Formats: sequence, C-alpha cells, structure tokens
Amino acid sequence: MDDDPKPLEIHDVTGESEPAGGFADWLTRIKAAQRDTSGMDVPCGECNACCRSSQFIGIAPDETTTLELIPPALLFPAPGFPDGHMLMGYDDKGHCPMLVGGECSIYDNRPLTCRRYDCRIFKAAGIGAGGQDKSEVTERASGWGFDYEASGREAHRAVVDAAAFLQEHAALFPNGVPGNPAELAMLAIEVSAVFGESVGVRDDREIADAIIAAHESGRAHESGRAHESGRAQESDGSGR
Repeated sequence: MDDDPKPLEIHDVTGESEPAGGFADWLTRIKAAQRDTSGMDVPCGECNACCRSSQFIGIAPDETTTLELIPPALLFPAPGFPDGHMLMGYDDKGHCPMLVGGECSIYDNRPLTCRRYDCRIFKAAGIGAGGQDKSEVTERASGWGFDYEASGREAHRAVVDAAAFLQEHAALFPNGVPGNPAELAMLAIEVSAVFGESVGVRDDREIADAIIAAHESGRAHESGRAHESGRAQESDGSGR
C-alpha cells in the first residue's frame, strides 16, 4: 500500500538546516493543539508541500465561516463522522482547491485541520508522510532538526518506539492501528508516555493494553472538553 508509513531517519541531526525547536516544548504544544483551536505555529517559510500532497481536509460543522468560503461542490460528507462533518478533496494535480497562486486563499479562515497540521510529527515518529504524492512532505519532514533540552531526547525516543510498536504489533489492537501515516504519528505522540523506563519489563500484551488505556483516557478528556464547550456556548447564547 502506497500510504504505508516508511521509516524516516531521525537520529543524526548534525548539520540540519531547518531548526524544529526544542523537542520537549514542541511535544507539549502539539499535544495541546489537538485539544484546542489554537493550532500550531509552524515555520513553513515558502513551503506549501502539504497543500499539494493529495490531502483530504476534514471540516467540522461549527467551522461556519470556513464552510461559507468553500464552494459546496468541493465538499462531501465525511465518512464515519456525525452529520455536518465534511471533507474537502483536491484537484487532479493533488492540490488543495483553495490554493491559488501558490497561497491559501482562505488562510485567515482555514480549517482547523490545517491549523493543527505540522509535518514535524513525521520526524518525531520516525516515519515518512506516505506515498509518492506525499514525497515532498516527507522530504521536508526529514530536514527538521530538533534540539534536546532536559529529557527531550528520551521523549523523542519514546515517540519513535511507540510508532514502531504500533506498526509491529497491530494485531494486538482490536481495531488495528491507523494506516494513515499522519494519524499513526499523532497516535504515537499521544501514547508515547507508555514507553518510559519500565516498558522493558512488560510484555507486548501489557504494553498494548497500556496504549489502549492511554488512548481511551485521551478520548474521554476530549469528550469532556467538548461537553464543557457546548455548555459554555449555551450559557452565553452562542450555542446552535
């Protein structure tokens, strides 16, 4: 399968030309970005490879301004999601249809999916971004070089180990593991705390169970935040 995650060298960062920042700090921020709407501040420079790599962009129903700016013909219901969740596809070149003249035409109101996207996740997990259509993203990701303050190197190793374990032991998980490299990388980041010093004394089944528990805990946290957000909207009259 073209989208199967491919290994990406992450060990030697000597001479890397694109500083990715301190890993521990970045790890905290990428996790937080999945729980709120702040998104990630990625030093993309002139790179827009992610906008040209055949990406399906998910858009939630509460992203009303974004949905109003995208022609309805470019949207279709997101499979497996509640009513109102949409996907935006790409053109015959693999480009986002909102990419005009090499720039995002709705940048200030781009989807939250885009705000959260950070190709450094592939460097963090030690995998490529996917098949040939995402080769530029993989190339860009491979050029990042993290700094390792305090326990940063150990934290990075934990993410790489988590990604490797998920791929090598997919059969231990009732629903398998994500085939999409971006989803796999984010899952590895989410559950990386499982791969601490004591991981070596646990068998594969115990590690898998710990990963499942960590993932379910994260989903419960997300559900709680969404519930509180909904109550807040109702109390201030902004709920729909």
